[in-house]
Amino acid sequence: MSSLTVRQILGKLADEMPFDIATSGDALDSIVGTGELSKPGLFLAGFEQGFVAERIQILGEAELAFLETLDSDGKRRALARLVVAGVPCVIVTDGREPPSELVDLCNDAGIPVLRTGSGSNQVVRQVGSAIDRALSPRISVHGTLVDVYGMGLLFTGSSGIGKSECGLDLVEHGHRLVADDVVTVTRTPQDVLIGAGSDLLRHNMEIRGIGIIDVQAVFGIRAIRQQKRIEVEVQLVHWSDLDDYERLGLDEKTTEILGVEIPIVTLPLVPGKNITVIAEVIALNQLLKLHGTHPARQLDKRLRDLASQKARAGKILRSETE
Repeated sequence: MSSLTVRQILGKLADEMPFDIATSGDALDSIVGTGELSKPGLFLAGFEQGFVAERIQILGEAELAFLETLDSDGKRRALARLVVAGVPCVIVTDGREPPSELVDLCNDAGIPVLRTGSGSNQVVRQVGSAIDRALSPRISVHGTLVDVYGMGLLFTGSSGIGKSECGLDLVEHGHRLVADDVVTVTRTPQDVLIGAGSDLLRHNMEIRGIGIIDVQAVFGIRAIRQQKRIEVEVQLVHWSDLDDYERLGLDEKTTEILGVEIPIVTLPLVPGKNITVIAEVIALNQLLKLHGTHPARQLDKRLRDLASQKARAGKILRSETE
């Protein structure tokens, strides 16, 4: 989704921030393509440098106070600049009445004018956040997302390999299920991947041989969460003697989802392997790395230092003549 209408924005904010519509209903189909909002005080005064017409414009107390210093013709000329620029929407904040000149000009141009009792800063935060959420890139991934020790582990792999069973075992160990089977991944403006379940599946899981289970009903509300940042992908694969699996962990592999790189760990499966414990260790090891502790690199450094010390000692012994 690369754009949305003002009507859709109002629908998303219906429970958070009520708006009164000052213009005709037809104007609500104006297109908004960015979550950045602006206060056009300087633009109304005639300074046009840096003005971005694609943004929703906010008229707060300062802007309205400036307009009140102008006569009727001057006010109309100042407001006409917004209309000529083709802004997608104008929001009047702090419960103030929109100037009648603004309503008339915007009705003629098909630009919606909204009014709210909230302050300008609150409007910028909430409206901008709602637009960013709606415009954020998203995809659906086949996998299971679990919050393990505060780390979001996304389990992927071929159908039937055991992703759901691994997630269920982690829940039984006290961790929290976010989504199973279908994980909706959204990239935020801060390039963070957020995973969530679908509205249809909620926290239901399909366990082969049992069927559909409701994780919340079976394990309680503490066993689930609505969404979680995805920090590591755990790829489950069948063991193959032909593949060369990571042994030391010095070469960290990454994968890319929606253009964001995250670490990936490939786990080969063999009968009797305790994937649950390994998954917990993956989460704890990633936490250590985030705090600056990298066990594989530290071991490699100790080995190199020891080899260097032995080499220096051997050189000294060889150089002695008595």
